[in-house]
Amino acid sequence: MALRSPVPLLACGAVLAVVACSLNVDDLAGKACTDNSECPAAYACTALGADGQRTCEVIYPPHYTEADGGADAGPVPTYCKDVEPILAATCVSTCHGADTSGSSQTSFRLDYYEPTGNGVPGARAKALRIRVRASDLKDMPPTGSPQPTTEERALIARWVAGGAPLCDSTGTNDAGP
Repeated sequence: MALRSPVPLLACGAVLAVVACSLNVDDLAGKACTDNSECPAAYACTALGADGQRTCEVIYPPHYTEADGGADAGPVPTYCKDVEPILAATCVSTCHGADTSGSSQTSFRLDYYEPTGNGVPGARAKALRIRVRASDLKDMPPTGSPQPTTEERALIARWVAGGAPLCDSTGTNDAGP
């Protein structure tokens, strides 16, 4: 994705805040598109599915504070060891896994990192969206569902900022798939 100048990015952040207050972000994310002009201001038309289907997805400039863990918060978290257990405990059971009875959103799954032959995007493709909903807006999981801690939300933000890696730098997965 091409980088944009800081002024439009700041405007996107302001628009995102307004959209988050008035609309459910899921109402706009995942909307089919052919180019950016078909997406709201805080979104970009991106190819995420294995089938190449283009959808509107949230874009915004990264911003981190000491509360997020900052740049000196340690090694970049990985999906295998750090993020997957959080998603499994708070997002997957009846919403964003094999069972979607608790959610109307079936266009992605968070119980795997990459699509597994079904073409439905996994956590890697939805990393920015996971960060927006779980760490920035803190509107996911919904009220009444198990919630990640403040530290877990910051860890998710650091994972996305670090490139949303699958496992550690040696390619091993100490936590299992």
